[in-house]
Amino acid sequence: MENSVSYSAIEDVQLLSWENAPKYCLQLTIPGGTVLLQAANSYLRDQWFHSLQWKKKIYKYKKVLSNPSRWEVVLKEIRTLVDMALTSPLQDDSINQAPLEIVSKLLSENTNLTTQEHENIIVAIAPLLENNHPPPDLCEFFCKHCRERPRSMVVIEVFTPVVQRILKHNMDFGKCPRLRLFTQEYILALNELNAGMEVVKKFIQSMHGPTGHCPHPRVLPNLVAVCLAAIYSCYEEFINSRDNSPSLKEIRNGCQQPCDRKPTLPLRLLHPSPDLVSQEATLSDARLKSVVVASSEIHVEVERTSTAKPALTASTGNDSEPNLIDCLMVSPACSTMSIELGPQADRTLGCYVEILKLLSDYDDWRPSLASLLQPIPFPKEALAHEKFTKELKYVIQRFAEDPRQEVHSCLLSVRAGKDGWFQLYSPGGVACDDDGELFASMVHILMGSCYKTKKFLLSLAENKLGPCMLLALRGNQTMVEILCLMLEYNIIDNNDTQLQIISTLESTDVGRRMYEQLCDRQRELKELQRKGGPTRLTLPSKSTDADLARLLSSGSFGNLENLSLAFTNVTSACAEHLIKLPSLKQLNLWSTQFGDAGLRLLSEHLTMLQVLNLCETPVTDAGLLALSSMKSLCSLNMNSTKLSADTYEDLKAKLPNLKEVDVRYTEAW
Repeated sequence: MENSVSYSAIEDVQLLSWENAPKYCLQLTIPGGTVLLQAANSYLRDQWFHSLQWKKKIYKYKKVLSNPSRWEVVLKEIRTLVDMALTSPLQDDSINQAPLEIVSKLLSENTNLTTQEHENIIVAIAPLLENNHPPPDLCEFFCKHCRERPRSMVVIEVFTPVVQRILKHNMDFGKCPRLRLFTQEYILALNELNAGMEVVKKFIQSMHGPTGHCPHPRVLPNLVAVCLAAIYSCYEEFINSRDNSPSLKEIRNGCQQPCDRKPTLPLRLLHPSPDLVSQEATLSDARLKSVVVASSEIHVEVERTSTAKPALTASTGNDSEPNLIDCLMVSPACSTMSIELGPQADRTLGCYVEILKLLSDYDDWRPSLASLLQPIPFPKEALAHEKFTKELKYVIQRFAEDPRQEVHSCLLSVRAGKDGWFQLYSPGGVACDDDGELFASMVHILMGSCYKTKKFLLSLAENKLGPCMLLALRGNQTMVEILCLMLEYNIIDNNDTQLQIISTLESTDVGRRMYEQLCDRQRELKELQRKGGPTRLTLPSKSTDADLARLLSSGSFGNLENLSLAFTNVTSACAEHLIKLPSLKQLNLWSTQFGDAGLRLLSEHLTMLQVLNLCETPVTDAGLLALSSMKSLCSLNMNSTKLSADTYEDLKAKLPNLKEVDVRYTEAW
């Protein structure tokens, strides 16, 4: 054949079935003659036959539906097209996608259809949507229908299985943004029904499933992605106005002259006028009049006050742009900022924050949700919005109440120098509205896990000592315990600060009692650390943490160098007693319940330890990595633990004195 044959030129396709006909052949009838195609086997011949028939029919429907005249005929042709796709023996994604794309193009070129015609077309193509994602143009059509007719039964009956499939199987909304937008509009349509959030709640329950563990791993990240995009859209107008609004550095340092500003836009963040600034300099205690700028969607209010501490004011010589949270917390130029959304944006925000609250109620979803929200993915304007942070507080509270470390550790910042939820909801943080109750609960859960360390206490002493003392003064037991631990671990070097902490503790009954217990322990510690006593000590098998504590309180152990707790019932709780042994060089924990939390505490205090036996203990990589700070270790037994090969290599690289290592029956063996 010198020239190719177009599909539209094929008049007929037949299987050759007469006697003595060439095997596995197709006959194509074209203008001016016929063409025989011979396949290698009957299966391939049949695939060619059905494919050619499919192509001919697709060209026919494209031609018929490209110039619609009567919509009742168009609807009939669409139904026939859908039936043909569903009954085709061909196994290919394009078999179902091609009809959807034809209908999508038809709808994009005919925007004057009636609502009833819209619904009839949606119902006609519904069978194809059960196992296929709608193409982008069709998604846009569905979004429009959700916005214009949210109470239509089509939304519930047709769109629900489509959205369920998107959430269960979609892998990347970045490549399919209109699928995300369609899901967003569908949920908003559910919220417009009479039952409102109850319908949304039932939809979330259906996505999770009736069991305690959701069988679809993509549902949660997809729902979170939809929520984040919807919440971002609520503040989009304000976000887009950032370029013309005063910079955050300007807010911090004071206003510019009006002539230096760009022309005004309908929505901006304004400064007080220069004469007001000079007035404030004269009257330091005067509150200046608020400047309010209203738009159709967002109202921004900025108040200027002089109540911020001068010590916290950033230097005006610094050219770096401050973040919004810092401005809201410490800037004398912008102490309060309130954002009011328009009715539609407010409904959207309320719906999607409620969904985040629903997601946080599922135990199996909470770890992943905490991890997804740890980097704080919300825009600055949302964090400055009192209504948003007040509603989101429920989610943060759920994280703080969860005993699992993988959940509550996500309250901390994702990296050093970046604020996390712990900072935002602490006293003085932009989101704090409860005098520190949530902050106290967060500190309590963090101190009760692996964060009962000098590092965490040091961070509190450096950044949150004032709030801790204030809450301790009000009788909060967690904060009283924090202050006692700061004194016990010598976290505070300044004598005046130590005396202030002691005065704070003695001002309440609970503080006085815990401080007296601290003093008793300190006296016992001095007695324990006094030179004298044995150099080697072995506890009987089946001894407990209480037995060890009782033994160490009975005399002096300042000379103790070798302690064996092998085959006892001690746990990580005994680490608080072990760190009080100043001369300890060898520690045997073979076949005990000593875990990761205890290892972290040992690594901070027993830096001179040389020999450590962890054979058959429940330690994991999370705790073993902490041993990298114990540079004096020369012998380490990790036989029959959950040590991984990567952690073993990391320890070898960071412990230069390590000579003897036992890693039998581990992944590193």
